[in-house]
Amino acid sequence: MKESCVPTNTEMKNLGFGYTLSLIGGKYKMIILYWLSENKVMRFNELKRSIGTISFKTLSVMLKELEEDCLVIRKEFPQVPPKVEYSLSERGSSLIPLLDMMCLWGEENRCQRSE
Repeated sequence: MKESCVPTNTEMKNLGFGYTLSLIGGKYKMIILYWLSENKVMRFNELKRSIGTISFKTLSVMLKELEEDCLVIRKEFPQVPPKVEYSLSERGSSLIPLLDMMCLWGEENRCQRSE
């Protein structure tokens, strides 16, 4: 019998499930990871345009958190004007199959609402 991913009386933060959610949870992190997986390397404004509804501040905070969690690599070029590129780390790339499975599940289980 398979062991439960969320055993009773255990704090979520101490579980693999909770840890994964802490890395990709929130409104934009999975979207950022998706765009970086599709485009390999993107600059800040490219990401901003691709997402559309995200503010500059929120995108900046999300990218910093993803970088701190070793999911995104930030490469800065010493030039004027400054140039910064973002890409997925190997660790970040390892999450893409999980995101693909979520996408597939959503396509297969989309509820058709009656209007």
